[in-house]
Amino acid sequence: MNQGGAQIEFTGVGLTYGRGDEAVEALRDVTFTVAAGESVALIGPSGCGKSTTLHLVAGLLAPSEGAVVVNGDVVSCPRRETAFIQQDLGLLPWKTALQNAALGLRIRKMPRDEALARAQSALARVELEGFERSWPKDLSGGMRQRLALARALAMDADLLLMDEPLSAIDALLRESLQDTLLDLWRERGHTQMLVTHSIEEAVYLGQRIIVFSDRPATVVGVVDNPAVGDAGWRASAAFAEKCQEVRDALTGDAR
Repeated sequence: MNQGGAQIEFTGVGLTYGRGDEAVEALRDVTFTVAAGESVALIGPSGCGKSTTLHLVAGLLAPSEGAVVVNGDVVSCPRRETAFIQQDLGLLPWKTALQNAALGLRIRKMPRDEALARAQSALARVELEGFERSWPKDLSGGMRQRLALARALAMDADLLLMDEPLSAIDALLRESLQDTLLDLWRERGHTQMLVTHSIEEAVYLGQRIIVFSDRPATVVGVVDNPAVGDAGWRASAAFAEKCQEVRDALTGDAR
């Protein structure tokens, strides 16, 4: 069981795709920190570089400028202790749901029986019991997203990165899985970073909400949100007020 989260530091990070006339600047002078064990949401205009930020943390991209540091080490390649749910989910169509959930563990050479047992437990946490032998093509979009979440949960990661992990799930199930994410975060103490287009989701899951500008993205605001996880938070007047605060930061109407 993971015993603590990872600390993340972005210092003057810039990223430009391509060269010359075809160069596209995605990020410019992005600087922020995420404390070990913190839950942070990233929000901003569509296409502004939120997903790129996660790819940098995951070691799947390298910055053109500045540095991305996790637990004191500059990120230069994927970390063993990082779990990443990408937008395309990364499910293998020729493997069953159970095999997909166990995939990360098997890549790490965990014995088959142990990996499958942990994957089975993770499937139960996201309400996919009974679908262990199903192929991804036979699952609904929401079920496929839950399967990707199960694969991440099965891994003993200190850092969970999520790129719109609940976007294809109906409203009530989405709220239930948001609660699952909170429960697991509190139980395990890992750091989690979530990209979302939903202000309400950002406020429900993020102890801090980092607000990005349009491309080239830079941080234009950080909204502190210490009430995350409090009983009745979603239904409270304070929740609605915090959502408005994030909305104002997105529109440049900070008060």
